[in-house]
Amino acid sequence: MFEIVERQEMAQGTIISNWIKAPKIAAKAKPGQFVILRANEKGERIPLTMADTDPAKGLINIIYMVVGKSTALFKTLQVGQGYIDVIGPLGQPTHLEKVGKVICVGGGTGIAVLHPITRGLKQIGNFVYSVIGARSKDLLILEDKMKAASDEMMICTDDGTYGHKGFVTDKLKETLEKDKDIKLAVCIGPVPMMKFCCKVTKEFGVKTLVSLNPIMVDGTGMCGCCRVKVEGKMQFACVDGPEFEGHEVDWDELDLRLRSYMVEEKVSYDQFKECHGGGKCSCCS
Repeated sequence: MFEIVERQEMAQGTIISNWIKAPKIAAKAKPGQFVILRANEKGERIPLTMADTDPAKGLINIIYMVVGKSTALFKTLQVGQGYIDVIGPLGQPTHLEKVGKVICVGGGTGIAVLHPITRGLKQIGNFVYSVIGARSKDLLILEDKMKAASDEMMICTDDGTYGHKGFVTDKLKETLEKDKDIKLAVCIGPVPMMKFCCKVTKEFGVKTLVSLNPIMVDGTGMCGCCRVKVEGKMQFACVDGPEFEGHEVDWDELDLRLRSYMVEEKVSYDQFKECHGGGKCSCCS
């Protein structure tokens, strides 16, 4: 068992942070890499990019939003309990290099993925702008950590309850217009957000990294489930990614693939909520 040693409910309890004891993974993990977790023997395998690591303590941090049965099951795990499987580190780490000025854009739980990358880019000497956003102030996460990892930070909320009222693309475009020396953008969040960030950066000719989250099974390139089309060629997000040049991604195909099991996912989640609401759930424990 991979024990949860620290647990925090964020953003109205819809976003959960777990620090998990996984010494071998913590010793090797780099920014941008992910793990695959399974709550129990009947659980689904879920890929999540690590938000942070503490090699000295042998810990890794994952942050996830409850959106379906498996993440709802994850939420039931408390400190002292744990995951039956945590496999990793998987995927290619972020290629961190000193390019001068960079802008890092994160939305929702994508901010958790963005944080170690932002910190790494600043540590090697880049000037880092960051833009983080959420639907509302109470759904914004890791503000203090992102501020510490940035030279200049901007906040956006869709409803205007905090920071700029509007989307992260507004501040992205504004910053690129103001500073023509920005050489790299890293944009991580929901697929529509990353897609439209790439449309903005393409206007300015700025290289843009995105982290893709297609449906994934084994995480080793064997099943082919996580294939994405990049520059007209099929790539596997688990071994070739999860990061790719955003201007080369076929966003429409990715969106279709993510919708493949929407009906089944909703049925499964509804059944979980119905049976778990009455106490201990026999179908998933």
